[in-house]
Amino acid sequence: MDRKKARAAVLKFDHWVVMMHYSWTENKGRGRARVSVPWLFYPHINFNLEMATSVPDPEVSVLLHCGHWRGLLESQVQVELSERFNRQTDSALERHINEVWTERLFKEPWLFNGAKFRLHSFCLASSKHLLSAYSSQTSLMDVEENRDSLRGEGDLAWDSSGIRNGCINKMENAKSILQKKTNILSETSSTCDRRQFEGVAGECHHHSGPLLTLRLGLTCYKDYLGTNWSCGAAELRQRGETEFRDPLALLAQPLGVGAVLCTGDDQVVLIRRSQKVAEAGGLLDIPGGHPEPKVVCERLGEAVNEEQIGVTTMQQRPDAVVAELFSSVCAEIRDEVNIPLSSLGAPVLMGVALNHTSAGRPSAEFFVSCSLTSEEVRNLYWKGGAEANESTDVIFLSRKDVLQLNRSSPLWSELCPSAKGAMLLYQTVKPDRDPSPR
Repeated sequence: MDRKKARAAVLKFDHWVVMMHYSWTENKGRGRARVSVPWLFYPHINFNLEMATSVPDPEVSVLLHCGHWRGLLESQVQVELSERFNRQTDSALERHINEVWTERLFKEPWLFNGAKFRLHSFCLASSKHLLSAYSSQTSLMDVEENRDSLRGEGDLAWDSSGIRNGCINKMENAKSILQKKTNILSETSSTCDRRQFEGVAGECHHHSGPLLTLRLGLTCYKDYLGTNWSCGAAELRQRGETEFRDPLALLAQPLGVGAVLCTGDDQVVLIRRSQKVAEAGGLLDIPGGHPEPKVVCERLGEAVNEEQIGVTTMQQRPDAVVAELFSSVCAEIRDEVNIPLSSLGAPVLMGVALNHTSAGRPSAEFFVSCSLTSEEVRNLYWKGGAEANESTDVIFLSRKDVLQLNRSSPLWSELCPSAKGAMLLYQTVKPDRDPSPR
């Protein structure tokens, strides 16, 4: 790579959010690193620079972390809701989804199909700009066609020719870029899948307005079972890549929520999942669930059937969607652990983790403080909450032990993927460390 292109690559990392999935190969004695950035802000960026690293756990990876700000509060997050962010489909896929659903209902007639939010992509703010160089009317898939119009816009100007479908042929250039941009990489990020990346933006402590935008569509539990949880999920990913240049285009990708709940005596709360739940039975988990589109509609005064929910009403009040995202995690703590909402602090968004046992399903992970001691929490748990049937025990880990958890820890194998992702984010973001400006 010549110097001009190398500078362009560094500038890109200064103002655009990517995760670097890298690997180094020897080619006739010279290092060769492949770099491919198909889309700006497109969440399936493949950035390959080869160097040694360890894979934390193939079941989970970090998509996004907010460590630069020690997590984000509700006022620092916004959503863009659009049908453009729904999954792609065709008649054959719909038949498959219906077949899977019918089979599951025959075995588990108590199941019901609920609407969920679908995470399509996200963008983070830089020190001067929200990292989106196109209007809300422009599809993410149109960015490549419009990229020439992005040049010459101050801090957002960049030249992709040096990195898109190209190579860095000198090891020193690759190492220089990596060294200067180490804050982009989480020490615990997995490199086993091209979908795995995270984002952090630099020097944004005093940024006014929202720092994170989540781009959401709608999906449902039925679609999740027929795509992410289907035995054909790998084929759907391949089709998505081939047909849409997006391995997740055909997947439901419902956005979950989870909470690293810390008591007043610095104990983190874990619950052991019942053997009767659909996923990860018997494993340790954090309190969690899903933000519910139906709840948003009801709060906006619109009574709707789950399967008839659309984005029209919610598009007028995106703040109500953000409120549900943050309040839903507290509601899950109340229902699963039986802790009153009055004992919980404001949720702090640590980031988004991906569960690769369900084809990369995303979950927004929060830190939530609790004013009660671990003993008080234990007593409330055993009295039973609204969803007490979903777990069989409550377990406490000290904050110090949580910060030291890794794949070599005996407890790690007992954690379900969602809990693993939350622990990785907690270790990276450290939302309860000594205060500094958010």
